[in-house]
Amino acid sequence: MSIFTKTEFEALARSKSGVRGLRGVINESRTFSKSSAITSIFISHSHLDKAIVEQAKIFFENIGISIYVDWADATMPERTNGTTATKIKNQIINANDKFVLLATNNAIASKWCNWEIGIADPFKLTPKKIAILPLADNSGTWNGNEYLQIYPRIEKSAIFSDTYYVKYPDGTQEGLTTWLRR
Repeated sequence: MSIFTKTEFEALARSKSGVRGLRGVINESRTFSKSSAITSIFISHSHLDKAIVEQAKIFFENIGISIYVDWADATMPERTNGTTATKIKNQIINANDKFVLLATNNAIASKWCNWEIGIADPFKLTPKKIAILPLADNSGTWNGNEYLQIYPRIEKSAIFSDTYYVKYPDGTQEGLTTWLRR
């Protein structure tokens, strides 16, 4: 197994999007619904990675998973503030079934992303409802911090295309769709 580069992840999202393309995937009317999804995911991300968030939305929605993105939620303030933090801490992380850190180098450097994974950890780690999706720069560089090694990682198969796993720190693994539907 291996982690995705940003270019590989974009190509994957593009192939899954069909004729829709990648632009405008997240509705600018700022709406969110998890009603028809099998599982919902809170996706922690850097706001510098908007295009990658759109790609992640395509990736997960194509397997029946709903993605919560804070800036697509009409109930969230337009600009992050204390209200944002309170809602994320008290409602949003717990309301979604899973927590995924879109672990780009931007996200790893983000104070918000580090704070969010710290909030999610006690609620999602033990029941295996937390994972990171590491995305290396196109040069293959990924600045993953040592504390991220304690979390399961979403990785692609080194052998089979279109096969993805959640790899646990103890070396065990399970299929991504199995993990998402649990």
